[in-house]
Amino acid sequence: MMQQVYSMDDYDFKGKRVLLRVDINTPINPKTGELMDYRRFNSHKETLRELVDSGARTVVLAHQGRPGDMDFTTLERHAERLSEVVGKKVKYVDSIFSSYVLREVEEMEEGDLILLENCRFYSEEVLNRPSDVQAKTFIVQKLKNLFDVYINDAFATAHRSQPTVIGFPVVMKSLAGRLMQKEIDTIEGILKKPKKPITFVLGGTKADDSLKIARKALNNDTEYILAGGVVANILLVAKGYRIGEPSIEFIRGKKIVDQIDVGKELLEEYSDRIILPSDLALDHYGERMEIPVSDLPKNYKISDIGHNTVEKYREILMNSGTIFANGALGVFEDPEFKYGTEEILKAIAESKAFSVIGGGHTVAAAKKLDLYGDITHISSGGSACVNLLAGYKLPAVEELKQSKKKFRL
Repeated sequence: MMQQVYSMDDYDFKGKRVLLRVDINTPINPKTGELMDYRRFNSHKETLRELVDSGARTVVLAHQGRPGDMDFTTLERHAERLSEVVGKKVKYVDSIFSSYVLREVEEMEEGDLILLENCRFYSEEVLNRPSDVQAKTFIVQKLKNLFDVYINDAFATAHRSQPTVIGFPVVMKSLAGRLMQKEIDTIEGILKKPKKPITFVLGGTKADDSLKIARKALNNDTEYILAGGVVANILLVAKGYRIGEPSIEFIRGKKIVDQIDVGKELLEEYSDRIILPSDLALDHYGERMEIPVSDLPKNYKISDIGHNTVEKYREILMNSGTIFANGALGVFEDPEFKYGTEEILKAIAESKAFSVIGGGHTVAAAKKLDLYGDITHISSGGSACVNLLAGYKLPAVEELKQSKKKFRL
């Protein structure tokens, strides 16, 4: 697939103005505001260093969180961390496409790096729409004429159809960054002949993404879907359980109540292959309280899977040939509720399976447990990785292909 897009090998960057999309979205400590995981920063080092060393004038676009979420914040600290990773000062500009940005870009010298403000501060960036529509947004139209070339190195966002991901390749010469190319090559290699049985572990809060992935994976003969986090909560509701007001209110707040009907359809078709928790851990005034699902509902928030569920999932994982995992299985940032996520990651690492994990929270937990060497591939992307593994095409990659057809370097 990647032979069909331009790579960085095809371009002379010296003196050129480069617009680079990366994904340095990272878990943030809700109490201190500190960045919790630097792996995504490190994953872009090769691309950034190559641009600096070649004399490019590089402006970086990135995001952090989603509007309304606790981790939706500026990129000032990200610029500081990126500077440490690259070994070169990355100037933070607290704007996206204002006249201030224009002046800063015009004054850049060869080898300079600028990080613009969180591109999701711009309202249209959170909308998923066709590429021809995204190419007409203000952010694309304002920035396109400032640069000679666009590079997409944001594999973790490659499944999105947002302006900074798919809009620029419509109107600009566009390349795949080093990380983007490496991820696609690696995952396509995995897909050529995966060892059976295949197991997907899907957790986290992005239930809409995960249920879509589950359907595609099951259609492609995946043997097991192991559910945790909000994904499991929605499927439990879909199965007829009352999960309690705190947990259902969280689902309402995320505006994913409609996913309950999606879950019902999935369970009707694939009930034997979708494995749900048999017990859960509730947040009982800050302490862990485990109950079987038959004791639901309780007026406490579901915050982890229970010990029996861990053992059930572990047995499946130990007998799997290929494992793909994305998303925490509970509120792993809280010591009381890290058990499920950590034990499942340990099981994946101990298994003989070919294993791939992705997603900021999942990777952060694996790093904390020092499991990097025992997992086959740790992807910079969560949903992007499992989307591709499940059989979906990634919009960002498809647009890079189209750009090669339209523009000559």
